[in-house]
Amino acid sequence: MIEEIYSFLDNIFGGYIAQHPLLAITIAGFLIGGSYTLLYYFMTDIEKTRKVQKMAKEIQKEMREAQKSGDEKKLKKVQQKQMELMRMQSDMMKQQMVPMLLTLPIFWIFFQWLRRWYVEVAIVKSPFNFFLFDWFHGWYHSALRPDELGYFGWYILSSYVIGMVLRKFLDMG
Repeated sequence: MIEEIYSFLDNIFGGYIAQHPLLAITIAGFLIGGSYTLLYYFMTDIEKTRKVQKMAKEIQKEMREAQKSGDEKKLKKVQQKQMELMRMQSDMMKQQMVPMLLTLPIFWIFFQWLRRWYVEVAIVKSPFNFFLFDWFHGWYHSALRPDELGYFGWYILSSYVIGMVLRKFLDMG
């Protein structure tokens, strides 16, 4: 079944796979990064997330003040608030897992498909040795030089960029 999916992807991307690897990987990164961000946006309560984040900051501030003052009653109240906050954060984590679980199979399919075409192929070449490229190479044991970035690094960067742009556009914080 997976071979049929790979064949379908080969047909969709056509000549771009062999002739324009940078474009093919960028499109794949945009598709996955964009789909995750949009799923996250529509499947989670953004306002509730902001409320929980704001509440966490307020509780941290109250906790510091209670610890400085040494007020045991205030400290216990803040600890009770922390317990409620932890319950809310747990609910939020459950809600945020759904988009991740939905996009994870898609990510792995694209990732393995790209790997078939571009393993040990330099997609981007920098005019200088860039420490981030070296970090990517060390992460997946690549033989590429420190001034070259392979499919995995470019895929991560392109999906990250589209995710950040969409988050800003959708006012997701």
